[in-house]
Amino acid sequence: MDFAPKFVEILKVLAGHDVELIVVGGMAAIIEGAPVSTFDLDVVVLKTAENMRRLLPALEEMNARYADPAGRHIVPDADKLATLRIHRLVTSLGALDVMETIGHGLAYGDLLGDTRVSEVAGVRVRVLGLATVILSKEQANRDKDRATLHVLRRTLQIKQKRPEEAG
Repeated sequence: MDFAPKFVEILKVLAGHDVELIVVGGMAAIIEGAPVSTFDLDVVVLKTAENMRRLLPALEEMNARYADPAGRHIVPDADKLATLRIHRLVTSLGALDVMETIGHGLAYGDLLGDTRVSEVAGVRVRVLGLATVILSKEQANRDKDRATLHVLRRTLQIKQKRPEEAG
């Protein structure tokens, strides 16, 4: 049995439904070159009615349900997508956190200026810059985030030095 999350497959499904999103968190750090690992894919979505209409069938395609400690089978629907700010989901392809904001209330529009479009295994995705990933992890101030901050900061330092070395 394959327990490995299929993050690229999740991104393909979301892209196939034209969901406007930004990859954030650990996966953004990995795409930006940080040697860290993650067990879920974190995305911030543009919270418009149209984007939520595109998101719902993508989640249905992946058999998404809320991660529920009591083991209940609760699936996302239009009302939940409209009202909840964080959706911790389990899908047939792996864990997916769909968020309205990160850090101290940074939404899609706030983050857009610090993103770039990257190609990940043939999928074009918008990825949050490493400096803002670090900021969001500092603001979250969770043990698991604090544990990776040194590696993320060091990766950012190395990335910032590379253009100087080339010149």
